[in-house]
Amino acid sequence: MSKVLEGIRVLDFGRYIAGPFCASLLSDMGAEVIRIEKVQGSEDRFLSPVSDAGDGALFMQMGRNKLGMTLNPMKPDGREIVRKLVASADVVVANLPPDTLQAMGLDYDSLKAVKPDIILTMISAFGTGGPYSNRVGFDGLGQAMSGAMYMSGTPDQPVKSYAPFIDFGTASLSAVGTMAALLERQKTGRGQVVEASLFNTALTMMNGTLIEQAMIAPDRVATLNRSQTSGPADTYRTRDGWVLVQSVGGPLFERWVELMGEPHWLEDPRFKDDISRGNNGEVISERLAAWCAERTSAEVLETMEKARIPAGPVMSPQQVLDDPHVAARQMFEKLSYPGADKPAPVMKTPFSLSATPPSVERRAPTLGEHTDQIMASLGYDAAQIDELRGKRVI
Repeated sequence: MSKVLEGIRVLDFGRYIAGPFCASLLSDMGAEVIRIEKVQGSEDRFLSPVSDAGDGALFMQMGRNKLGMTLNPMKPDGREIVRKLVASADVVVANLPPDTLQAMGLDYDSLKAVKPDIILTMISAFGTGGPYSNRVGFDGLGQAMSGAMYMSGTPDQPVKSYAPFIDFGTASLSAVGTMAALLERQKTGRGQVVEASLFNTALTMMNGTLIEQAMIAPDRVATLNRSQTSGPADTYRTRDGWVLVQSVGGPLFERWVELMGEPHWLEDPRFKDDISRGNNGEVISERLAAWCAERTSAEVLETMEKARIPAGPVMSPQQVLDDPHVAARQMFEKLSYPGADKPAPVMKTPFSLSATPPSVERRAPTLGEHTDQIMASLGYDAAQIDELRGKRVI
């Protein structure tokens, strides 16, 4: 079965998540993606090691479906290889500061001098054009500088999300932009720059809160997991664990009031609408907390489901792996990897297409696994490849 991006070649100069996962999504849709990393292996390969060689859990996810080669683009011979790669490519993905892109010959002017219709998907921490343009940064900076951390935890302790959602959000938006650029090129023959940043993504995700602050200045502070704009919406301890209950809108609140046996709350002005319930969420949470404390998680969730009130368990990573819904939908692709005792459960593409489905088919490459193959496709013979390897260019 054909895929949307068959015939498209992508050069992945990304690191960690924002660039690499953008390229991963493109690879799931059929693009040939070449992951290019340092000769000794880039740092993100070794994060949370799970194999004998130290290959990391994150790389198992980011590297799926990709070919892997090593290259030093800062050496003259390496720059020549970059030019040959670019000449053969449709898209270059790089999450690096603008000055680093220029030093590596990956800035747009350098790329289009080699391939006029090239698309550069350029991802950075803060984007171009402002005083932070050349700052480096990770997901946590986006959370910290957008208000997200401030509004999590407590007023005395800001809390960063364990999941790097700014990175993954930026990667996903970058993939959307790249697809749009490919569609435009198909119509006009023109390449262009797709630019995304962690800060842009973080401000997008916090925009509603920022709009509220700009317009009515409520000066909100963190309230742990309790929502400030609806209720009941919080985490609750049960007899054997934790659950999250999340209610938004009048009909759900009415069902919850009936379940709690508090019909008079429907006439109480403190709970007349979502924002009022959020403003008085502490009262609502105390009532539901007492109810949950008397029951097991299973009892709470069964009762909430019967009442059609959204609720779910707070699960550990192992419980997620063992979850029956995950198993029934076969949400992970189990990919064996050299030097690893067990296959990696790599999450499949998080969206589907009925006619041209994306898929996760191949494990992440070992370090430099496809270097010789790619170099040969660029016209290098075995002797030249050996010489370049001896010079630590590849």
